[in-house]
This record gives sequence, structure tokens and C-alpha cells, in this order.
Amino acid sequence: MARATIFDVAELAGVSIKTVSRVVNREPNVRASTRERVEKAVAELSYRPDQSARNLASHRSHLIGLVYDDPAAYELPSAGYVISMQQGVLSACRSGLAELLIHPCNYRQKDVGAQLKSLIAETRPAGIIVAAPLSNMPKIVRAIEETGTPIVRISTGSKSGKQYSVATNDRDVCAEMTCYLASLGHKRIAFITGDPNHKAVAQRFTGYQDGLEQSGLKFSDRLVVAGDNSFGSGEACGEELLKRKNPPTAIFAANDDMAAGVVRVADRLGIEVPAQLSVAGFDDTALARQLYPSLTTIRQPLEEMAERAATMLLQGKCEDADADAKGTEIVPATIQIRESTGPAPG
Repeated sequence: MARATIFDVAELAGVSIKTVSRVVNREPNVRASTRERVEKAVAELSYRPDQSARNLASHRSHLIGLVYDDPAAYELPSAGYVISMQQGVLSACRSGLAELLIHPCNYRQKDVGAQLKSLIAETRPAGIIVAAPLSNMPKIVRAIEETGTPIVRISTGSKSGKQYSVATNDRDVCAEMTCYLASLGHKRIAFITGDPNHKAVAQRFTGYQDGLEQSGLKFSDRLVVAGDNSFGSGEACGEELLKRKNPPTAIFAANDDMAAGVVRVADRLGIEVPAQLSVAGFDDTALARQLYPSLTTIRQPLEEMAERAATMLLQGKCEDADADAKGTEIVPATIQIRESTGPAPG
């Protein structure tokens, strides 16, 4: 069967070729009924636009770039974080007739800015999505900005900046989780902090402090240990806390990998979860559901966040030169209660 052309789509939808082009390129000012009719014709004919022609017309490829921290830089990398974002971007790309370009980026390399500029010059993406912690690193953001490429940042940890960003309510939902643990009777609730370069993760620690205050519990530095978002650091921090003379009865970790490390070390020390120790995490990765006991955690809506970021780029929203129009869109996180938390012992 011959490949469907833009003329075929226009004929089936009963519109002009120009209208089909505007719908395919996600341009504004197309009536909803017309857009729906064209999209239906596109789907029925399995129409795919000629990418080379589109690129020549727009001086950019119809690629959405996803730049994220290179998992290979970690001893025990977590794939769940990256996969969730990829799925979200792909969902938006499919409806926007675009493709996904993934680029793991080692921000520790001195020439990382030059590498990004070279990638953008070669591929000419329609826009770049930058994931945390890269999204709050000035050298990364600046390198992309200097190419004139539209950019959306994910989980920046603050609402400031000249770019659009998509985030979740880290602080509020972590206060809610801490209050939940306190409602179970826990008075010694420990917290494991994450990578200091990840500002959104820092908001989780602030939320923990808020939750203690809201629950009438006193904050103690002795109940806070520093991890780096890895499973191994969760084990090390868990062991440090649980071997103390007066250990906590609940441990809240800034991500699921560290929480899983705590569960493992508790098992090694003969401490029952949740009978003797409650454990909670953040992210709701696949690991949280596969772990035994299954992990109480906070579902970070990464897939929805990434899809929203890609949609912003595909709709051309980020090409608005008015810096005052930039802002942060919040996609709320939710608590997932599972088997790893229960009433305080005694």
C-alpha cells in the first residue's frame, strides 16, 4: 500500500493542505472540531509527515530531547526514574508526531556544556527537557539557552528562573507523610536526605521538618543522616540509625532506593518491618511494589510531569520571549500506603 500523503489527509478531512500542516505542527488558532477531524484522518490513514521536509521548513528537527543525569555514573543506578520520564515524553510525542532523543549527561565532566551544544547543533531539536538534578545546574541550563533552543526544566526545586518548569509538591506531600507516621504513634521519626545537588529532594527534607512541627514533635539533628539517593547509601544510613542506643521507630527516606536499603539492613539486623520499624520512601518506583514488605511511599507523577513538559514544547509555548510569562506548573504527588508502615511498637 502506498504511503499516505498530506493530500490524502486533507481530502479525507475535508480541509486544506495548509490546515493539515497547522494541525500536524501543533500550531494554535485551529478550531477544536477541525483539529479533531484532521487528527482522526491522520490516524485512519496512518499518516506520518516527511521529517526532512518539516526540518527544512522549520530549521529544526521534530525531535524532543530529554537530558538527564547519566545512570552509569552510579554504582547501583536506578532505571525507574529515567523510564518513567521517557514514557511520559513518548506519549506526548506520539500525539504530536514527534520523536524522542535521549541524552544521558555526565555533569561532572568539564566540557559538558560544549557536548550539549554540539548535540543540539547536530540534531536541531524542537526543544529540550532537562531532568533533575541537571535542571537546577546553571552550567547545563546556560549551555542550552545559548543555542536558542526552547527548554523546560523538571523538578527544579524552586519557582524562580526564566524558563518554564514542571514540578510536584515535594514539600507539602512530605509534611503529609511525616504527619501520617506520627499519627501511627511514632515519635522518633528519622529522615535520610538525598543528593545535595537535587534541590527538589532538599524540599522533601523541609517538608519532613514541617510535618514534625505540625505533629507537635521536636526536630533533632540526631535523627537526620545524609544519603546520596543510592541503594547503598540507604543501607549505610539505615545501619547508622538502627545501631544507635535509642534508634528511631520510623525512617522516612528521600527516595525509594534509599528506603529499600533501609529495609534490607533491617532484615539483616533482625528488625521486623513494620512491627518494630516503619519505613517510607518517595517516588513509587517499580521497586516499591516489588519489595517485601511492599513500600509505603509517595508517588511522584514523573510520567505526567514529563508528558506535560513535552506538550509545552510541542505547542510552542516555550518560544514566548516574554520572561514574565514563564512559570512552574505543579502536578501533585500522592501518598501510597502499603505494608512497610504500621503502628509504633509498644
